[in-house]
Amino acid sequence: MNIILLGPPGAGKGTQARMLEQERGMVQLSTGDMLREAKDSGTEMGKVVADVMARGALVTDEIVIGLIKEKLETVEASGFIFDGFPRTLAQADALGELMDETGQTLDKVVEMRVDDAALVARITARSTCAGCGEVYNDLTKPIPADGVCTNCGQAKEFKRRADDNEESLKTRLMEYYKQTSPLIGYYYAKEMLSRVDGLGAIDAVQAEIKDALDT
Repeated sequence: MNIILLGPPGAGKGTQARMLEQERGMVQLSTGDMLREAKDSGTEMGKVVADVMARGALVTDEIVIGLIKEKLETVEASGFIFDGFPRTLAQADALGELMDETGQTLDKVVEMRVDDAALVARITARSTCAGCGEVYNDLTKPIPADGVCTNCGQAKEFKRRADDNEESLKTRLMEYYKQTSPLIGYYYAKEMLSRVDGLGAIDAVQAEIKDALDT
């Protein structure tokens, strides 16, 4: 099964993707992670990505699609979770064409719905493990008292992102609604869309996503 997780920054897509990886043997394809991995890989595609990023230019849709195609063709998994792509209708069309080209299907799109004010409160309270990227939150999932990450099992530094502040978040939310929210109607028309409450407890959101995928 191949799915897309849709939702604004801080909706919890990364957390839920990791849980799906553990439970279902799926592989998360995060645009940011793939670009960083490619930049350091030394491959031909990696050299292109490194050059683009070094110049501060925008990574084109063609490059991202190329990276995704590489993963689809080389990584064994029971399914893929697209996180951070597509962001626009043009990217959605390109992803559909790629799935056809590689003989795969896109089975479900899960929209993690949120309330903006609650989302801002959540994100300004979050930290991540410097070692593995596990997300913690002062309100819902505090950093362990012993300072040992529950995911990687190591005592690591926990960091807050510089742009996890109210002003930056409002800008990022506006960008999301302008570019990505049209995908909701796009996938609804294709009868692929399910909605879950992205601001529920982690286990509750996980259960809703499970129901959506198993229906």
